[in-house]
Amino acid sequence: MASATPRPRPQIMKLTDAAAARVREIMSKSERPVVGLRIGVKNGGCAGMEYTMEWAEDQKPFDEVVEDKGVKVLVDAKAMMFLLGTEMDFQTTTLKSGFVFNNPNQVSACGCGESVQLKAATP
Repeated sequence: MASATPRPRPQIMKLTDAAAARVREIMSKSERPVVGLRIGVKNGGCAGMEYTMEWAEDQKPFDEVVEDKGVKVLVDAKAMMFLLGTEMDFQTTTLKSGFVFNNPNQVSACGCGESVQLKAATP
């Protein structure tokens, strides 16, 4: 009996060209060596959860590594089920610029856009 080929794991998230370019630009100006950008979620805000972003100086044992468009993103293990299928974008408008998460697991968001209500992805 032949061994079954393991099913490829889905990519947790992806970046738009604009997001990847902005992350590369910011990383190039870092005063400390970083291995990538760590993304997660935490409880907070009026809608229940907030996205978190920080520079990662090292890779934690349970981080999910996403390499997309030349950028290394480390997804916090506790956030994986909330971020599955998410696209990270960088948008500039007349009044603001920043990273935007297009997340299929988002149920709702507060009026200011700083916090969201997320559900765990269904496999």
